Amino acid sequence: MGSDFLIVLIVILVAVLVWRGPKTLPKWGATLGRGVRDAKTEAAKAQAEIQARTSGTPEPPDAGDDRPA
Repeated sequence: MGSDFLIVLIVILVAVLVWRGPKTLPKWGATLGRGVRDAKTEAAKAQAEIQARTSGTPEPPDAGDDRPA
């Protein structure tokens, strides 16, 4: 079942490559990489906030949240 999904995914990727052309691949890669990097950053911030709340230490005032003081 997993190999069927992989084959379908590869076929779709090849079809998109043929349709859009190889010149757009670097832009897509950069966009995907930026998205993954942002997701990792946000996950690290959330984990740090959870650890700060559970350990009882106060959160730094400039933690980047948008709540009014």
